[in-house]
Amino acid sequence: MAYITQNFSGLPAPVRIGLIGSGWMGAFHAESIARRVPGAVLAAIADPNVESAEALARSLGTAKVTGNAEDILADPEIDAVVIASPVRFHSSLIAQAAAAGKHVFCEKPAGQGLEELDAALAAVEAAGVHFQIGFNRRYADDFQAAKKDLAAGVAGTPQLLRSLTRDPGNGSIPHAARVPAWTIFLETLIHDFDTLNWFNQGAEPVEVYAVADALVEPGLRDQGFLDTAVVTIRYSNGAVAVAEANFSALYGYDIRGEVFGSKGMVQAGRATETAARRYTAEGMSADTPRLNVELFRQAYTDELADFADAVRAQRDGVPSSSSAFTLTPGAADARRALAMALACIESVKQNAPVAVPGLAASAAVGGRAGA
Repeated sequence: MAYITQNFSGLPAPVRIGLIGSGWMGAFHAESIARRVPGAVLAAIADPNVESAEALARSLGTAKVTGNAEDILADPEIDAVVIASPVRFHSSLIAQAAAAGKHVFCEKPAGQGLEELDAALAAVEAAGVHFQIGFNRRYADDFQAAKKDLAAGVAGTPQLLRSLTRDPGNGSIPHAARVPAWTIFLETLIHDFDTLNWFNQGAEPVEVYAVADALVEPGLRDQGFLDTAVVTIRYSNGAVAVAEANFSALYGYDIRGEVFGSKGMVQAGRATETAARRYTAEGMSADTPRLNVELFRQAYTDELADFADAVRAQRDGVPSSSSAFTLTPGAADARRALAMALACIESVKQNAPVAVPGLAASAAVGGRAGA
C-alpha cells in the first residue's frame, strides 16, 4: 500500500517559544509547551545552570540550550518567551524581551516594586508585543464557570468576597529559613488578589489591612518569616473582601474563591481532588491534591495555550476570539495585584490599614488585548 501524502502548507506556523528559567515551575511549563500546547514549539531553554537546562532539553527533544537569556532574545526564530526565572529578574527580562520584539509570558509577580514594573510595562507598550502574567486560576474550569456566572449577574452586586490559598504540608515547612521575606504576599496571596480583582471586575482595590505571623514555624518569626496571613480589602464599589493563606494544610492543597452579592452567591474551588467520597467504619474520606501541578495541571496548560493563541493571532493578523468576560491576565492585572501585595507588606509593618498605591497609574496601563 502506498503512503497518502498530506499537505500542511495551509496550516499556520507554530509559535516558537523560548523558556528562561528551568527550575520547578519553568520545567513544568517546558513540558506543557513541548507536549500539551497545540501549535507551540519549545524552541530553546536558557538557564545559568546549563546542566539542568540540558537535562530538561534532552527529555523534551529541544535542541537549543544556553546559559544566557540574551541568546534567546537575539534569536530571530523565536516568537515569544516564557519567563520563569527568580523574581528579582522578572521586570528586567520583560523589558529586554519586549525591546527584542518577543511576546512575553511571565510568572508572577512581574516585579518586586512598582517603579521597576512600570518601566517594564512601558517597554511592552512601546514595542506593541503581547504580555501575559501567570495567574493560572483564571483558567481552572470552576473559576471560569464562577466568572461566567458573575459576568451574567447571577450574584448581583458584589458585597462580600473571599479567596484562600492553603498549601499542602505536614506541620513543618522544609527550607523555610531560605524562603524570601514577604513571599506569602508577593508569590502566594498575589494569586488571591488577582482572583478577587477578576471576580469584582470594574472595581479598584483601595485599601488593605493585613495581619501575618509564623504559626507553622514560630521559631523563624524573629527572622521575619511569615507562613500565615489574613488580608481585608476594601474596593471602590463598596465591596469588602478577605484573602487568607497558610503554608501547611495537612489535608492537601486547598484553593477556593467566593462572591456573595445582592442576588446570591457564587463559589469556586474545592479541597478534594474529585467529587468521590468514601464512607467506611472510620468515617468519611476523600482524596486531596498535594501539588499545585496536580490541582491546576490543565489550568497551567490552558494559560500557555491562550498565550500561544494570542501570539499567533497578533503575528499572523488573525482576529482574536471573543468572550463574555476578560480572561487573559495582562499588564494592568499584574500591576494591580503587585500593588496590593506591596500595600500588605506596609500594612504589616505599620499594623494599620494602608491605601493601595498607584491606582491612577494602574488605570493608565495600556488597553491592548492581554494588557
